[in-house]
Amino acid sequence: MTPTSTLSQTQKPEIEWEKLPPDFPLPDDPVDNILQPLLAAILREILELAGLISAEMLIATNFGLCAKVDGKTVVKAPDWVYVRKVNQGNENKRSYTPHLEGEVPLMVMEFLSDTDGGEYSVNPNYPYGKWYFYEKILEVPFYIIFEPESGRLEVYRLISGHYEKQSPDELGYYWISEMGLYLGVWQGTKTQISGNWLRWWDSDQNMLPLGTEGIEQERQRTETERQRAQQIQTQFEQEQQRTTRMAEYLRSLGVDPDNL
Repeated sequence: MTPTSTLSQTQKPEIEWEKLPPDFPLPDDPVDNILQPLLAAILREILELAGLISAEMLIATNFGLCAKVDGKTVVKAPDWVYVRKVNQGNENKRSYTPHLEGEVPLMVMEFLSDTDGGEYSVNPNYPYGKWYFYEKILEVPFYIIFEPESGRLEVYRLISGHYEKQSPDELGYYWISEMGLYLGVWQGTKTQISGNWLRWWDSDQNMLPLGTEGIEQERQRTETERQRAQQIQTQFEQEQQRTTRMAEYLRSLGVDPDNL
């Protein structure tokens, strides 16, 4: 589902990059279901385990992104946000202002639920729709919308000032060149919940493991190595037995094998 409104027909507002006022009330929308924080946590966990998170990055959930638009402070809190580089010494933990405190987020994600959260809203007037805010005000390169129940994943890329829906590859993955990773949907069980989850794949399309999967993979690797070592030991013992039998046979013929 792509918004049908023509955003270019609306004059772009005046934008200022200022820190959030200390007394500004942040959005406090209730979490619609337990999946949303788990979806966000998994995305970060995988990147962290793969060593793909650095101190200069900002990866957060329901974290306010703000800008001053036509003199009014506007804050949107996406379900997941990924910023590759923020300024060191940033002490404002309540929100993040692009350009002022670091780069524009590379991507924002919204997880759909039964409640309409305005993920497709192109409202060009205060307080502005999410789609409009990410596309026209922040100009976030990737806007990703995911519906956990159906597993529908929509990836939009900012091209010439407009979000264009991207097509997945033959495996259903989306290439995020700036991260060197694919993003896709995985059906499986996490924290005893079975369903559709967002996962990362490397450039060779190998799925990056979760913590529990990494432990299992290591256990299997250790077991494989143990079995291989056992096989080598067994082969060595069998070879020794053959050598011993051959020596005994030669001695029975009156031949000293040590002098051969």
